[in-house]
Formats: sequence, structure tokens, C-alpha cells
Amino acid sequence: MAERQEKLKRFLRDEARAIGFDACRIARAEDMPEAAAALKDFVADGYHGEMAWMDETLERRSSPLALWPEARSVIMLAMNYGPDENPRPLLGRPDRANISVYARNRDYHDVIKGKLKQMAGRFAARCGADVKVFVDTAPVMEKPLAEKAGIGWQGKHTNLVSREHGSWLFLGSIFTTEELEPDSAENDHCGSCRACLDVCPTDAFPAPYKLDARRCISYLTIEHHGVIPLEFRSAMGNRIYGCDDCLAACPWNKFAKTASEMKFAAREDLKAPELSTFLDFDDPAFRRFFAGSPVKRIGRNRFVRNCLIAAGNSDQPRLIAPCRRLLSDDSPAVRAMAVWALARLLSKEEFAALAKSCSRDTDENVRREWEREEEVLCI
Repeated sequence: MAERQEKLKRFLRDEARAIGFDACRIARAEDMPEAAAALKDFVADGYHGEMAWMDETLERRSSPLALWPEARSVIMLAMNYGPDENPRPLLGRPDRANISVYARNRDYHDVIKGKLKQMAGRFAARCGADVKVFVDTAPVMEKPLAEKAGIGWQGKHTNLVSREHGSWLFLGSIFTTEELEPDSAENDHCGSCRACLDVCPTDAFPAPYKLDARRCISYLTIEHHGVIPLEFRSAMGNRIYGCDDCLAACPWNKFAKTASEMKFAAREDLKAPELSTFLDFDDPAFRRFFAGSPVKRIGRNRFVRNCLIAAGNSDQPRLIAPCRRLLSDDSPAVRAMAVWALARLLSKEEFAALAKSCSRDTDENVRREWEREEEVLCI
């Protein structure tokens, strides 16, 4: 039995390396009471925001066995997507749009899932066991499982950290009915470091190892519908999709390989794109430009909403014209953020004249933006 398990594990490691994964380790498919309790507290505190699916799938997410009772082992795999340069300097270029590193090329769900299926098929053919593959979209607690398997540990920013690959990791899993000897869990190596917590522009961490997603720029730009709460708009800067600040601040990144080595190099037109280009996107243009990209999943309206906030933070007069055109957009969230952006790009006199010339919007959120800015003018 032990010899068979060792051969299968060696086969898995070799296959994983050949396919392009950086780490392959095994966890036992069993209850994870501490992770389940932490997830339950996260939802009970409302930290999940509008992500209702987290509450709806809470029980299935609490254990691998709740998802598939026949599973005996979980093969956890990780692929490094570390950038070839620090992404944070782009935050200082307000005329440019900042897209999270992981979204600057193909949708990683598609890439990873294809590789998982390939590897799972070969494993099943070799040992005769049943297999199922999961990558992010299924109710699987991938980060606690990866920690349990020894790939890394969940850092104070709640993301997985590896001594070999830093904070830049895509995760995927293969559940199997095959009994495999589990690997040792990884210890926490964060120590007294607070780099990831202190760098967060919106104070999204109420405590180490706890995230309030409602304050997280990644959540706000991707998951949140409607207008962005006023208190977070200035802090968003030019971040139009996701936020890499806590990941990029992690000192363990000095060990990470670069994306170019792992074939996740950024598209040239997404490394530092001009913000003005995106403000003119209608739905077809948005879909064409982001075909095959994870950005496409948030839809044109949320994307342009985010770009308008970046425009309002930019102090770029050449963005005034496209922002004005968006005052008549079909999306109320886009119109509302166009008002906010113009209030920052125009002088008080210019904005006052614009407010007089524009008819009152029928949408409550848009009207509120006009009224708020007009109140500011009167102070």
C-alpha cells in the first residue's frame, strides 16, 4: 500500500511539473473545523458583502466531504504568476489604468482548469480512481486546503504565501477517491511583519488574518454592483480592476519566479493602458478588447464605472470630454460616477454651469451625486 501511494505521488509530481505547475502536494479529504469556523464568522460578520453565494454555499464549502463524500484525497496544485516587475509604480501614473496582475492576460480559470483536467485524466487512467477538478468557481476552500497540503500558509492578508513563490499563486485542486499519503502542513512564517496590512489603501483588514471584503478594492471593482461608496473612491486611485497592494508588499515575493517563465506574461496593451481609451468603450468594444480575459466577466458598465473613478482621481483635463459624454449613458451607475469625476476635473464655476445645463436625472443615485456636489459648491 505504501509503495503504491509513493509511486502515485511521484507520478503526480512529475506530471504537475511537466504540465507547468510549480507545486503539487496532497491533503486528506476530511473536515477542516477551524477553516469552516473562520468562514462562518466571516459570513456572520457580513464581511462577504454582496457575495451572496458565499452564504448560500457555506455548508458545502465547509469540508471537501460536503462537496463529494466519496473523496479520500485532495491533490492541491499551484502555479506562480509573479510579475516580472513591481506593479505598484503604475499607481503613480494617473493617466494610466491599473489592472490587477492576474488579469493582464488570459482568464486563469480556463488555463488552470484545462491543465487540471489533463493531469486528472492521466492520473485516473493510471490508478483507476474517480476524479473531479475544481478551480476557484466551485465551493472549495482552496487556500486552507493548500495550507494543509503544505504548499504555503494563509498570510495576514488572507492570501496564500509560499516560501518559494511568495504571494503570487493560482490554485487548483483534484479530488480523488484514491487514498494517498498526505503531506505535512506548512507553518505560518509571517512573524511580526505587517507590510500587507499597512499598505492597504482602504483599511480592509480589521485584524491580521481577517478581511472585510466590503472595504477591499478588489471586491469593490469586481463584485460590487451599483455606485462605489464615496469613502473609497479617492483611495481607489487608478485601480480599475482588482488591487495588488497587499500581494506586492509581501517580502516573500523575493523568491517568486516571474510570469514570463510561467507563460503568464502580461499582454502589452494591459501593462499600462491609457485610461482615455477605456472611457469610450461601448459594450461591443469592451467585449472585443477583453475577449478571453477575466475582466470581461464584470461587464462593460461596471468596468466603465471603475474607469470614471480613476478619471476623477487623475487631474487629467483631456478626460473631461469622454466623462461628459457618459452623463447620458444608459447605466445609472456610469452616469453617477461621471458626475463625480467631472466634479473633480472641472473648476467650481465650470461644474456649476454644467449642473444648471443638465436636466435632473430620474435615477435616485445619480440625483444624489448631483445634489452632493452642488452642496459642496455652496460651502
